[in-house]
Amino acid sequence: MHKENQPLIFEMTKEGRVGYSLPALDVPEIDLSSHLPSGFLREESAELPEVSELDIMRHYTALSNRNHGVDTGFYPLGSCTMKYNPKINEAVARYAGFAHIHPLQDESTVQGAMEIMYDLQEHLSEITGMDEVTLQPAAGAHGEWTALMMIRAFHEANGEFNRTKVLVPDSAHGTNPASATVAGFDTVTVKSNELGLVDIEDLKSKVGPDTAALMLTNPNTLGLFEEEILTMAEIVHGVGGKLYYDGANLNAVMSKARPGDMGFDAVHLNLHKTFTGPHGGGGPGSGPVGVKKDLAAFLPKPVLVKKEDRYTFEYDRPQSIGRVKPFYGNFGIYLRAYTYIRSMGPDGLKAVTEYAVLNANYMMRRLEPYFDLPYTQHCKHEFVLSGRRQKKLGVRTLDMAKRLLDFGFHPPTIYFPLNVEEGMMIEPTETESKETLDSFIDAMIQIAKEVEENPEIVQEAPHTTVISRLDETKAARQPVLRYTKEQELVNV
Repeated sequence: MHKENQPLIFEMTKEGRVGYSLPALDVPEIDLSSHLPSGFLREESAELPEVSELDIMRHYTALSNRNHGVDTGFYPLGSCTMKYNPKINEAVARYAGFAHIHPLQDESTVQGAMEIMYDLQEHLSEITGMDEVTLQPAAGAHGEWTALMMIRAFHEANGEFNRTKVLVPDSAHGTNPASATVAGFDTVTVKSNELGLVDIEDLKSKVGPDTAALMLTNPNTLGLFEEEILTMAEIVHGVGGKLYYDGANLNAVMSKARPGDMGFDAVHLNLHKTFTGPHGGGGPGSGPVGVKKDLAAFLPKPVLVKKEDRYTFEYDRPQSIGRVKPFYGNFGIYLRAYTYIRSMGPDGLKAVTEYAVLNANYMMRRLEPYFDLPYTQHCKHEFVLSGRRQKKLGVRTLDMAKRLLDFGFHPPTIYFPLNVEEGMMIEPTETESKETLDSFIDAMIQIAKEVEENPEIVQEAPHTTVISRLDETKAARQPVLRYTKEQELVNV
């Protein structure tokens, strides 16, 4: 239900008011009825609101202020690295020389853009410890799939069609087993030990001649560094398998440790997370993949290369898995990531990791007395709390997440990872000030006290938002709505 003092745009309509001005049509008007089937044409005009330009601007500005975003408030989504996107990145991406080029232009006319892409590949190779990088994949999961397809092509090129299994720890991102399945592999789950790390003995029992790869996130989804990674690499390589690195959590180790030095053969990176491209609804993703030399022949084509002083796309790659994205990916995100890397420099990127880890551990230790902490060792960039003690008092993690909205904070990721009861995964990133962290911590402590003293206020939250708590089950089962002519909301 909307608030009484915030009318719907349909309630503001006054016949004859116009909120736009378009130039006169300078081409012949077309009768659409001769081009489209009758079922696709309206029999009467759409019932759109009639308001002034000022009213429509205020309407959309008010709507934007109701949204949560990195620029409007703290957004501690664990596993998602929702950090501030420096505005210099946005400015560079809007330079006319970049924004107005076309992907079908001749290579000779876009050498500057190609140089930036090539340099970005080189930077990412150095950051990850890989030999070659492709920028084509459009997002993290797409990068996972691309890397697995290269690993599959590598094994098949060696005549090892029997390598059909991909090992995935139970603390992995949900996209890992999904990507393995789409790439044509069977997934085998590797258990975690009591410390939340990969159980080495369980891993040993599940590798074999049918192992194609181990998919691993390090630090893992619990925010914990896999201390026995070199042992894991030896185990998997010992049976002829490959190691794949899910780079979603690179924010925790960037410029401190490199996947290539840990023994990984392939890695994907989320430019829209670690390297500050807009995330989620704010823009397209980008998931470049880096590989060691023995996988380079299978990179998606075309491969961007430098020949003497010119840049070109190389198509003569007979073992390539083929193109995975039109026009070599999302160029605007490359520009943002390149600007970020160049403006930060090596020392700046190292500081990113240091502050991300410092912020997470500071928050974790301050909140530890008020919530259950399943894993007590130092974390990296994120940590997981449990609302088990609050659940015993009748308040769920979901209730506490809703209550955070009343304090102006976007809730953290909840009920993930699945092996943590009533889990709350919190990632502050490096871009937040201590004052912001303290405000969030104070809100969490207040909520924990409310659970003990006045649980109803948490169970019925949120109280200050435009929309009160939704019926989530109904929303999932009946998600599509429309307005009738009488402006009554009904199910389609």
